[in-house]
Amino acid sequence: MTTQTPNAVLPAAAALDEERLAWLALALSPGLGPKRILDAMRQLNAASQIFTLPLTALEGLRFPAEAAQFIFDGKARQAAEAEWARVAAQGATVVSFGCAEYPERLKEIYDPPPVLWVRGPVSLLSRPAIAVVGTRHPSPYGSGVAEMLARDLAVRRLLIVSGMARGIDSCAHRGALSARMPTVAVWGTGIDVIYPKENKKLAEEILATGGAIVSEMPMGTFPAPQNFPRRNRILSGLSVAVLVVEAGENSGTRVTARCAAEQNRDLYAVPGNVTSKNSWTPNTLIKQGAKLVATWEDVWEDLPSQVRLELEAEAPAESKSENAASLLPDPVLRPQEAMVLEVLRSDESLQIDEILEVLETQLTSSEVFTALFELEMTGRVRCLPGKNYVRTL
Repeated sequence: MTTQTPNAVLPAAAALDEERLAWLALALSPGLGPKRILDAMRQLNAASQIFTLPLTALEGLRFPAEAAQFIFDGKARQAAEAEWARVAAQGATVVSFGCAEYPERLKEIYDPPPVLWVRGPVSLLSRPAIAVVGTRHPSPYGSGVAEMLARDLAVRRLLIVSGMARGIDSCAHRGALSARMPTVAVWGTGIDVIYPKENKKLAEEILATGGAIVSEMPMGTFPAPQNFPRRNRILSGLSVAVLVVEAGENSGTRVTARCAAEQNRDLYAVPGNVTSKNSWTPNTLIKQGAKLVATWEDVWEDLPSQVRLELEAEAPAESKSENAASLLPDPVLRPQEAMVLEVLRSDESLQIDEILEVLETQLTSSEVFTALFELEMTGRVRCLPGKNYVRTL
């Protein structure tokens, strides 16, 4: 497999690859889904044949009349060439099912996407990965656990894959970034449409750290509810396992868990408080046979032997990994910082007024503010909306 940089794959609109262009043309044709496209391509000697087939032959591939006419009239090729130019302008990559760069693991699923739009290194998609997923409305405990596990697994070279949604997904990506390791975000929009918009900085950090953004949607595709359950099969398909942190009974995370089961992927779950609605999905999955996870070791010891060997061969010495697993080295705390940290909890946030009230006989307000700032800078404390603070794990 050759590793290609985004700019190297599509240097100019003129550098058209007829095979990729054919896959792209089919992906852009109306009424054609992944399964029908893949079934049709297996009947051809080369994907580019679709550009020269008569209308009857196209219909013989079980294409709907609208799609067959769209291809026969040359409109599919025109759409593909226009899309190719847009992708090139973004410095991105089109990866078709027929490419050597297409991830083998994703080919194993029932309906792999015929085309992937990728910003960032395509080679990342073939690395051993784990999908970390969960609710868009996590508790401080869930956010902390997701970030901690993602960080500790990423530093051991296991690629963190998630959907960059609000909540657990974003925490998983940030955990990998805090370990200074690449991470992959699978979007339900075009790779040029950031969703949610407040994650613009996170998307930039993912790319700047050598990570990738992936979608099966054409450029310009805006968020639509039906896109996100579809993309969940890609999350699990790219991964050797799926880790669920927090999710309610009707969460979309259940779709990813079901995809993992159908794709014969290992399933892990972090247990939660039985009185919390966000614990329903992980606790139920554990009852149904998912492995309970509290630390990175719980995942690591359960990985397939060949995956562990591959990751261990790339990782630095264990003593170095242990140090790297922390967000930052543990500096000696000043007395004021230690007092503030002692008040905070990892499973429940405290509002700034509550912190000041608890410490009013011991520290001045300015000392508390300074201590919180220093603790936040060293990654020991996280500030949540509304000036609520929580201790990181």
